[in-house]
Amino acid sequence: MTTRFDAIIIGTGQAGPSLAARLSGAGMKVAIIERKSFGGTCVNTGCIPTKALVASAYAAHLARRAADYGVAIDGTVKVDMPRVKARKDEISGRSSRSVEQWLRGLANCTVYQGHARFESPDSIRVNDEVLSAERIFINVGGRALVPPMPGLDQIDFLTNSTMMDVDFLPQHLIVIGGSYIGLEFGQMYRRFGSAVTIIEKGPRLIAREDEDVSQGVLEILQNEDIGVELRAECIKVAKRGDQIAVQLDCASGMREVVGSHLLLAIGRIPNTDDLGLDQAGVDVDPRGYITVDDQLRTNVPGIWALGDCNGRGAFTHTSYNDHEIVADNLVNGDNRSVRDRIVAYGLFIDPPLGRIGMSDDEIRRSGRPALVGKRLMTRVGRAVEKGETQGFMKITVDAQTKEILGAAILGTGGDEAVHCLLDTMYAKAPYTVVQRAVHIHPTVSELLPTVLGELTPLDG
Repeated sequence: MTTRFDAIIIGTGQAGPSLAARLSGAGMKVAIIERKSFGGTCVNTGCIPTKALVASAYAAHLARRAADYGVAIDGTVKVDMPRVKARKDEISGRSSRSVEQWLRGLANCTVYQGHARFESPDSIRVNDEVLSAERIFINVGGRALVPPMPGLDQIDFLTNSTMMDVDFLPQHLIVIGGSYIGLEFGQMYRRFGSAVTIIEKGPRLIAREDEDVSQGVLEILQNEDIGVELRAECIKVAKRGDQIAVQLDCASGMREVVGSHLLLAIGRIPNTDDLGLDQAGVDVDPRGYITVDDQLRTNVPGIWALGDCNGRGAFTHTSYNDHEIVADNLVNGDNRSVRDRIVAYGLFIDPPLGRIGMSDDEIRRSGRPALVGKRLMTRVGRAVEKGETQGFMKITVDAQTKEILGAAILGTGGDEAVHCLLDTMYAKAPYTVVQRAVHIHPTVSELLPTVLGELTPLDG
């Protein structure tokens, strides 16, 4: 027997629940399917739990620096890792329960728990039931990539997901992967008290960023005695007693790092391999991402893909925006598109990086004449007052149109201050609007007009 719905949503990550609410609120009969934890990656193993851990690590770091602020702490600062984990679990668990309660309380919405597989372009099997609908939305997210690395099958290792189960302090955490996830975990565990070494196969960290950003992040990590090994082009792992040895130079074998635990943080892959997409005729690219157009429609009429599995964003905020695009187009008859979205994301080490728009390298390749303004955080009053002066602010603009092309704020409050510029970009206003604005003192944002008043040509 087949149960008929107006819409079926597979997955309860950032896009799924909000889409269910929009469609059910519009009078549609909706089914939403979750095979594991309500809320998806962000709620369970991503943004919310990791930022809870970052907050605990920041507290430990600040406590050790208390004397810098004239505050005396008697004795050694100790980190209670079981308590740190319990705090993280409580925050994450509350969010997951909230998502589940919300969905179960929605009118016109039925929640199914189990693994979903397509049986045809308009039918899904969940456990022993078959559901069908004219509209099906795939929101299945992604997981950590585990590469075919020599020796990996002989050792125990961690991923961003299994790190959520850690309630102890690793003696020496080795992180393979010098990008966003690896850097956040590396710094937080160093602040908890572990020795940390980050290994990156490329010539610099976070390779998608401009070189000055990569260098600035490297200096932040090195200032906290985090080891960084670059150009590790040939990586092998092996047991060394009760330790793990990571070889970085396969030719000579001279470079290696030995530690107690290993975290793999080298990328993610979509959860699309076990959905039966072939039964529906849905196209995927060579990496497994579902192919979609600018309105997130797949090649099969009536099937959409949202969130990490479509390869069009891979952030919580872009996943949420995916649902807005699809819902507004369906419910309101709009013509929204992912092409209207401006690149924006953060790296939540401390101090954080807020990044929007084009990188300097992208601007150079575009051939647009550009101007750039830059200011060290040592010249930002708010940063000096807080005793957090690492990093810099950088804004790049089009020399002819005066539109803001991109910005990077690596420094205290940078993840928030950057939105002043992002909103100006969405408004398609010239940078002079921000330059002539009067911002509150003392804040990080008050220096944005100053940076925009000190523009010089971007070197080619």
